[in-house]
Amino acid sequence: MEILDLIKNTRSYRIFDETFKVSKSDLNDMVNCARLGSSGRNQQSLKYITVHDNKIGTQVFSMLKWAGYLKNWNRPSVGERPTGYIIVLNDKKISENHFCDDGIALQNMMLCATSKGLGSCIIASVNKKALSELLELSDDFQILYVLAIGKPAEEIVLEEMTENNHKYWRDEQDIHHVPKRSLDEVIIAEY
Repeated sequence: MEILDLIKNTRSYRIFDETFKVSKSDLNDMVNCARLGSSGRNQQSLKYITVHDNKIGTQVFSMLKWAGYLKNWNRPSVGERPTGYIIVLNDKKISENHFCDDGIALQNMMLCATSKGLGSCIIASVNKKALSELLELSDDFQILYVLAIGKPAEEIVLEEMTENNHKYWRDEQDIHHVPKRSLDEVIIAEY
């Protein structure tokens, strides 16, 4: 797959085929892609916990909030949930400041997932206290995000943004629409 197509197909999926189980090997490949990415000052302070166990995965799922812009959307439902998770942590023993490493790592993992025919979603709305307790994390580890991973079971459409409305939405057929600013809008000068 060409890089532009890979990027276009790397979307935030929220509906998955729960009968497909994400493998430990796939999760490790994604973390490896994160590990090999750039790092501010080459500190490499990010650490990861992979979850492919159903019981732990169910507990992790219960600590996440999905799709903030979709009011009254109580999904993913049973049968639509991700079957793999990667918890992204900052190891404060290495550095309190992780710079922009989290964004680089998350995008690399998402691109890796897409290349494997998987989908993913970065979740920032996490009950971090409860998740830290579940995973028995020391205070040295700060939970940054949870990357939810599974076999995508929804259609996502990119479209031109109109009237500066950036909010994603779902239509009557449950197709997920994602407005994107035009290239002309985001390039503010050329010399």
